[in-house]
Amino acid sequence: MTSLEKLMRHFERFPGVGSRQARRFAFHLLTEPTEELTEFSELVKTIRSTVVECTSCFRFFSENGHGMLCPICASTIRDHTKLMIVERDSDIDAMERSHMYDGLYFVLGGTVPLLESVETKKLRGGALKHTVQTRLTEGLSEIILAFSVNPDGENTTRYIQSLIRELLGEKPVTVSELGRGLSTGSELEYADPETIKFALKNRSATL
Repeated sequence: MTSLEKLMRHFERFPGVGSRQARRFAFHLLTEPTEELTEFSELVKTIRSTVVECTSCFRFFSENGHGMLCPICASTIRDHTKLMIVERDSDIDAMERSHMYDGLYFVLGGTVPLLESVETKKLRGGALKHTVQTRLTEGLSEIILAFSVNPDGENTTRYIQSLIRELLGEKPVTVSELGRGLSTGSELEYADPETIKFALKNRSATL
């Protein structure tokens, strides 16, 4: 296998990238100036040492010398009584662009496919339960389930509900999910800010 073919194979492993796109990416790099390629390769080589995972919400952020909490979790002006559970880091970026949510987040690390339960082993179910238990002692008042409006997202919502139901018991904590400002089949990551605003405003209690 040539180096070009190996590069294409690597691009194909990226989420949402097919063989045709991988081929376009690889050939695009061949047209870039040498200095651009050098910078690109250096960024790839050092990303694991310059980007860290938040010990609270599990999102990745650029290490800034201020510990292992991301700026959102470390902020004193965020509402620590609200916790939004999302599938991946990019969903947080989409939500922040809406400027409608001021609470904290938790990155689950994926969804629960409707026809496969094995995927739950890869998710942070145990860490989520620990986070909820900790937040309960700190005045947690609402948990927002913010998953894509598709079968896997809806199945993940049911999974989370079953996971935290016993923890919450009779405690005065609202469990809600985003309103249907998001069209069926849409992914949160790609939703525009106005759509997210509507979905947040119209979220409904589920537990």
